[in-house]
Amino acid sequence: MKGRKIIAVLGLPGSGKSEVINFLMNKYGWPKVYFGEPTFEELERLNLPITEKNARMARESLRKKYGVGYYGEQAIKKIAKIKGRKNVVLESFYTWAEYLMFKKKFKSYFIAIAIYASPKIRYARLAGRKKRPLAEKEAQGRDYAQIENLFQGGPIAMADYTILNEGSRGELHEKVDSIINSIE
Repeated sequence: MKGRKIIAVLGLPGSGKSEVINFLMNKYGWPKVYFGEPTFEELERLNLPITEKNARMARESLRKKYGVGYYGEQAIKKIAKIKGRKNVVLESFYTWAEYLMFKKKFKSYFIAIAIYASPKIRYARLAGRKKRPLAEKEAQGRDYAQIENLFQGGPIAMADYTILNEGSRGELHEKVDSIINSIE
């Protein structure tokens, strides 16, 4: 494939998406477009603290107000501003509407990589993270909200590649490199 790839890293919270995104940015120097940015801008506008409850409210309210494709539209605008031919990594890509929008816009240059880990492993990771830790019940609630309200299962199920991330960081990085080598 020739041309710039738009690579969405998908998965439920705690699956290892951030690790993969940071790896791609650091190793390959690819820029990132963060889908969650409008959420934090909305929380700032409303003068609300960043909590799981407030972030969920902001995400759902923005999508209700501007449509389910709102976050995708904002991300496409940011991608258009990135100069050069470097691949672009998408963080916090969730909905089925976004998936369809990106497939239509970027066609075969859009690549979805799903990162999977079992709920038990993900919830342990989320409980132990330094920034915005989640208790098991909160993590499960977020899973359900993302699956039921954002239809996140569709893009994960339709991903071009799936990585099982239940081992070491080194193993994860090797799996990512293997995928990148196959698409470059």
